[in-house]
Amino acid sequence: MPVITLPDGSQRTFEQAVSVLDVAADIGAGLAKATLAGKVNDVLVDGSFMIENDASVSIVTSRDEEGLEVIRHSAAHLLAQAVKQVFPSAQVTIGPVIDNGFFYDFAFERPFTPDDIALIEARMSELVDQQIDIERIEISRDDAVSFFREKNEEYKAQIIESIPQDEVLTLYRQGEFTDLCRGPHVPNTASLKAFKLTKIAGAYWRGDSNNEMLQRIYGTAWGDAKALKKHLNAIQEAEKRDHRKIAKSLDLFHIQEEAPGMIFWHDAGLSIYRSIEQYIRSKLQQNDYVEVRTPQLVDKSLWQKSGHWDKFRDDMFTVDSDSREYAVKPMNCPCHVQIYNQGLKSYRDLPLRMAEFGSCHRNEPSGTLHGLMRLRNFIQDDAHIFCSEDQVQSEVSSFIDLLYEVYADFGFTDIIIKLSTRPEKRVGSDDVWDKSEKALEDALNAKNLNWDLQPGEGAFYGPKIEFSLKDCLDRVWQCGTIQVDFSMPERLDAQYIAEDGSKQSPVMLHRAILGSLERFIGILIEEYAGKFPLWLAPTQVVLLTITDKSDEYVASIAKILQKQGIRVKIDLRNEKIGFKIREHTLKRIPYLVVIGEKEVDNNELAVRALSGKNMGNFTPEEFIALLANEIAERNKLEP
Repeated sequence: MPVITLPDGSQRTFEQAVSVLDVAADIGAGLAKATLAGKVNDVLVDGSFMIENDASVSIVTSRDEEGLEVIRHSAAHLLAQAVKQVFPSAQVTIGPVIDNGFFYDFAFERPFTPDDIALIEARMSELVDQQIDIERIEISRDDAVSFFREKNEEYKAQIIESIPQDEVLTLYRQGEFTDLCRGPHVPNTASLKAFKLTKIAGAYWRGDSNNEMLQRIYGTAWGDAKALKKHLNAIQEAEKRDHRKIAKSLDLFHIQEEAPGMIFWHDAGLSIYRSIEQYIRSKLQQNDYVEVRTPQLVDKSLWQKSGHWDKFRDDMFTVDSDSREYAVKPMNCPCHVQIYNQGLKSYRDLPLRMAEFGSCHRNEPSGTLHGLMRLRNFIQDDAHIFCSEDQVQSEVSSFIDLLYEVYADFGFTDIIIKLSTRPEKRVGSDDVWDKSEKALEDALNAKNLNWDLQPGEGAFYGPKIEFSLKDCLDRVWQCGTIQVDFSMPERLDAQYIAEDGSKQSPVMLHRAILGSLERFIGILIEEYAGKFPLWLAPTQVVLLTITDKSDEYVASIAKILQKQGIRVKIDLRNEKIGFKIREHTLKRIPYLVVIGEKEVDNNELAVRALSGKNMGNFTPEEFIALLANEIAERNKLEP
């Protein structure tokens, strides 16, 4: 007689073992119909899972985060079933859940076309309408290998052969289609009505570029049509905001084949870059950081000593010279320790906050490169804080204040925080990890911040806090981080004289706010849709003449604005004023100033905002005051 405890604390007693679906039906027919899976003693299980003993049970529906994951996992199987029905010679491989959707990789003799995708999607809808029950089956590893080899699914058989022999596996069957999976899955294909296939891409088998190329079909799935429509609209909006398209229209940067994953900054893009760099530099100065610069090429011996050579050698670019092997630096931290080591340090010198706009190179796979978001060369707003153990919490706390201040100035107020703790493979004693994790946790709690725990996700040398931004399309971008490191200072012989005269190794805090400047600019381009706030806009003001009689006055106004540090351009072309306004509006210039004979006679400026609003006439002094105030406030334009 299992006693079932529900989330509200109420209990129900059953005469015999019951399934999750039985429990849902006992609560109500509507809930039973909506049931996708269940959580039994906090373990996610199928709706058909039998409960034989007392347990806490919650019913999972499409309103739950876990429910969406089950839907998407099941939709991946639905996709694979449809592909096998439409193209029987295709072989299935893997199909995991990803953010907002799923994908499945297939081996097929020719590339899938958009027409193929339409056929596959239509077949998926037919399978949903057939309301096929989904069944869980347990099987031994060897029997599973034989099962898939008989079906000529060689890729699936290879996956299973890599699993320990004594492990019991689960298969999920829906109609004639059976796939390897841990589950859980929805009870019936009828639960999968809100889906859409979104794109096709290439993917190497098992992620190894030495293996054959497969075809990856991406899709998204949701609990209902309304949520699906909202997501698809967000995708369309994201496409409009694609930073690569906007950058081309605004002439910000380009990338070319001769330098894959590296940026050619144009004048306008470099202006944005410099504005951000100068802004961050001012924040560093206000917070007592020293700025340094370190070499691009460093002998491999330093990377061996720091531990990076063993762990990241494949991601490094190297060069040979004078019978020595050098690495193009992939990160700045070992070099910062070299500066720290110049001269004996005392506890009175700590904390020492050392920052660098460090140019780093990493040999990222070519298939992962994506505009400004994934590069081989990037600049980090990198800094390392050398401090004593008892300074860790206060330094972390100060960093969090600085990070929130910076993000707010860029218009980001929705910050997601995750604390990552010790991984299985790590350096340092448990006592050191205990202290480090507690210092980070205490710093977060002292500020009453909401955060999630990520057990086992810390770096091998210490725990870390990750800060992610949520943009105007509800996309999440991981940018900031602070990591506690007891290992590298010791490896690289960093020391200080403690108050008691003993030699101690400092704690090293690795921290960044923006992450990489390039990626952060990419995020800003999409957040603002290219309509940069005044303080970041490459051109802040354009002066437009109506007739050539205004040319001399316009030139004088331009000089006045330039002396005040305003980035201004002049348009003296013999074109209609409406044409000029439209053209510069498309270039997303914050302020358009129209000057005709009336403005010249009255020593005024007719000011028009990017939104199209006519702001009226200003004297040059009034307009400069308006600009100065907006720049100082760093007002964000509406996206």
